[in-house]
Amino acid sequence: MGRSFKLYRGIELDTPLLPTIQMLCALNLNPRLSIKTMRDELRRKIVEVCTKKLELKGDSVGLSFYAFFANRNDEPELLMEAAIWWIKVHKLDHFEKASKIKRMVESGL
Repeated sequence: MGRSFKLYRGIELDTPLLPTIQMLCALNLNPRLSIKTMRDELRRKIVEVCTKKLELKGDSVGLSFYAFFANRNDEPELLMEAAIWWIKVHKLDHFEKASKIKRMVESGL
């Protein structure tokens, strides 16, 4: 196991989560940093999911950021990036139109 860091009240943090924590700290200072921190992998996944939903259900289909992930916590860092982009940076509602999200991601937001 890698190095761990002691946090508040003795909570320990393993080093694999450190980049996510650093990103969260940076976002508290400048929320627009998420534009640079959202991985291309996540952007591609969002566009792909939105495109499929739009093809299947039409322009009125809505989704949440959970739509981009399986129902298990196997990609916690990507989930955090999506949640931060969705909730903190853009202050989106829980459900948004897939067409809106796709346009936002494709435009670089």
